[in-house]
Amino acid sequence: MQTLFLNAAVTDATRAEPRMGNVLVEDGVIRDVDARAGTAEGRNVIDLRGRTLMPGLVDSHVHVVASTMDLTMNAQLPDALAVLRSLPIMKGMLDRGFTTVRDVGGAPPALSDAIAEGLIAAPRVVACGKALSKTGGHADNRPRHDTHDATRWGRNYGALGRVADGVDEVRRACRQELRQGARFIKVMANGGVSSPTDPIAWQGYSVSELTAIVEEARDAQTYVSAHLYTADAIVRALNCGVHSLEHCNNIDVEAARMAAEHGAVAVPTLVTYEALAEDGEALGLAPVSIAKIEAVRANGLGSLSILREAGVTMAYGTDLLGEAHGRQNQEFAIRSRVLPSAEIFASATTVGAKLCGLAGQIGVVATRRRRISPPGASMTLRRNSRRRSSSMLVDARPGSNGSPDPPIACIIRSRSISCMSGTPARPTSSSPPPEATGAPAGCAASLSHRSIPHFPPPGAILDPSCTGRPSQPTRVDELERCRVRPVCG
Repeated sequence: MQTLFLNAAVTDATRAEPRMGNVLVEDGVIRDVDARAGTAEGRNVIDLRGRTLMPGLVDSHVHVVASTMDLTMNAQLPDALAVLRSLPIMKGMLDRGFTTVRDVGGAPPALSDAIAEGLIAAPRVVACGKALSKTGGHADNRPRHDTHDATRWGRNYGALGRVADGVDEVRRACRQELRQGARFIKVMANGGVSSPTDPIAWQGYSVSELTAIVEEARDAQTYVSAHLYTADAIVRALNCGVHSLEHCNNIDVEAARMAAEHGAVAVPTLVTYEALAEDGEALGLAPVSIAKIEAVRANGLGSLSILREAGVTMAYGTDLLGEAHGRQNQEFAIRSRVLPSAEIFASATTVGAKLCGLAGQIGVVATRRRRISPPGASMTLRRNSRRRSSSMLVDARPGSNGSPDPPIACIIRSRSISCMSGTPARPTSSSPPPEATGAPAGCAASLSHRSIPHFPPPGAILDPSCTGRPSQPTRVDELERCRVRPVCG
């Protein structure tokens, strides 16, 4: 099936200015970004009327299984409950425009398979499996006086990590995660906020352990990501070959220069500390964790300046937990206090794509000659046609404050469309539309949180909320009479 998007203001991080054009998509692959406006039999034609067509966003630091800020409780959840709680978390990410996320601890690689099969509405998940932690480290969430086996929760769906000590154990843990489909390896190389027994400055792993972990990852043709705050821990990780530096709040100039020389990528996650400080106590964060927040929060914006001045590439990340997941887009506004909005846009598109191993396949609106894996070209259609300073991604920059405005109208992934807020673009077709099958004139159904599994025949679209009857096609001109509630958060 071919779909032609007419009159699109095409923008991505490779363009200084948006450019009007027609984008042809065939079976989930972008075939042409300068397609002719002519129609053809069997082709959907959707006139965007000047709305912005941009790549789907990439969040390079998420935990989709973290349904509560209390990670000890999260790790003990029955698997069935933990799975079900993760579903709305992932759907929320998709609704906010993130069509790819990099899970850095918790999500099993099999979850990515379920998403690729279309079983659940979610972004593409690039997963590392369980993060590796030493006993007493950032993923050892036992209370201080718990002397039971540290590994007993590591296989649970709700656990973000697993405990492994010593060179032999960490090698085995790496091999197990990679065998199950991990796309990279994550280690806890510093103390953390949400864990109960590790001060921020603690080193997570010895040089010999980190070196062994990096060796295992490289043997599998991938890389190591590390949870890091302090300059000392960052330098150790770089010397051992770690590529992806998560957080980096307390980095110094020398460590940043070293990161740039090594070609490492930093993934700051400043929004999570705002969420923890403002809502952590009310949402179940332990007092011992609340006491550690300011040790990293205070230096967050300064770390962005240090990283940028050193020339370190930065990806967009959020690291949100529990009810705070709805703050995902606030990282744009926080970074805009220090960084140019064009760099923020790139961090959430092209840089994230490269870190996910999908450079040139996601994060851009460009011609693709082959299907990507998992299948599908991801784009976000925003309800905007003009250059507005408040618009996050118009003019290839997130606007004056970096906020994700205007609201998203539709998410277009592979051969699926999720209608969000506002009136959807009205599709037309080269052939007369089929008869409507039950959508009443002026229907007031909501299109929010509805995913249409495949492009329907020309002139028709599938949306149960509009027809009132599941799995029945609705004539596209009826959609323009549907009132759509906005997506919040």
